[in-house]
This record gives sequence, C-alpha cells and structure tokens, in this order.
Amino acid sequence: MGNSKTILIADDEDRMRKLVGDFLKKADFYIVEAEDGKQALDVLKDNPAIDLVILDVMMPVLDGWTVCREIRKTSMIPIIMLTARGEESDQLFGFDLGANEYVTKPFSPSVLVARVQALLRLVEENGKSKASIDLNGLVINKNAHYVSVSGHLVDLSPKEYELLLYIVENHGVALSRDQILNAVWNYDYFGDSRTVDTHIKKLRLKLGEKGEYIQTVRGFGYRFEVKNDEKLD
Repeated sequence: MGNSKTILIADDEDRMRKLVGDFLKKADFYIVEAEDGKQALDVLKDNPAIDLVILDVMMPVLDGWTVCREIRKTSMIPIIMLTARGEESDQLFGFDLGANEYVTKPFSPSVLVARVQALLRLVEENGKSKASIDLNGLVINKNAHYVSVSGHLVDLSPKEYELLLYIVENHGVALSRDQILNAVWNYDYFGDSRTVDTHIKKLRLKLGEKGEYIQTVRGFGYRFEVKNDEKLD
C-alpha cells in the first residue's frame, strides 16, 4: 500500500493507540493520533489528506458515534469502529451512522491491518469504476454519494446507499439474503435476514416507482432488474 496512506487512530487509551499504530507503521502507513472525539475532528479538519479513520466508540468529550455522525456530514472517508461493545444493536447503530467496519475488542492487530488494507483497496477500486449510474431516471453518483429519482434527491442513510449500490452493481443476479448481509454489513456482522428485509422495504419506499426494480426472489433473496424496455447505462 505504501507510506502515502495516512491513518487517524482516535482512542483515549495510550496503550491501544500505540499497539494499533505500531502494527500499521510496520505496514508502511503514516499515523496521526487523537485521544478524544473533539481532537479527532480537529485533526481531520487540519489534515484533509487522511485516508482512513479508526474510531474508538467510548471516548471522552465526544464519543465515537458522535464523531462518526459528524464526519459523515461532509465526508465519505472510510471509518472503522473499534469497541469492546459487541452487541448486535451497537453494530447496527454504527453501520447506520456510516461506519464501514466494526471491530470488537479484543482483536488481532494483524487482522485489523489486513482490514485497513482491504478497505483502502476497495475505495481505490470504486474510484476507478464508473462514477455515475443512470437507470432511466434513477441516478447513483458514486463520487458525490447521492441518489436521485427523476431529478429529485433521495435521502438515503449510508447503509441504504451501500445496499442499493451493491444490488445495482449485481444487476440481474439473484442475491441471497446472506450474500447481501455479508457484503453490505460485513462478514463479521451476526445479524439475520430481517435486517436485509427491513432495509429493502425502506429502500423501495424511498425510490418510489423505481422501487419496483428491486424484485423479491421467493425463499431466497432479491434481484435488481430493470424492465425489458429500459436499460442499464
């Protein structure tokens, strides 16, 4: 990956920042640190070249949830949440706020480094792919991270956006609920199919008439399919 990539580690524990930082430095990353949530936001503001953020949830001044929410108001920088709280509800909350990964303590530093590398590769690959998808009035702009229907912006949560993009990029493919859950919510997320069903229902409602493109495959999952007289640009 090279030392051109800068990682912000925000954690109030000196020992944890050093542990994670040492492993990332060995992988040729440049490290900047913050010991509370407010400092993390200040560091991000002063260092726009930061490529990825590792956020501890339980921090003083501003907690990780608040920091994640504030970051997502202006940036889609990759975020990995680091926490001792492994409850499903916490993971769902973090993903809905816009976190890309959720790592529960205790963890393997080597595995965390691998996740950082994989997430940065994914960002780079997405950046090289087509920036905008137009489906007969349903537009997904991947650079600006917005969705519009017939010229009107659609207000999607970060997770709804990821879900839509995933099924659209697998156009015509029947995707099982487990496939969707693993791809959009992370392989280590132990949820159930109701999570997928709930988000699909919300997505259909928000997309209006374009919601019919999301078809149910009975007993299996979902497929994104544009009508025969329309096409995927």
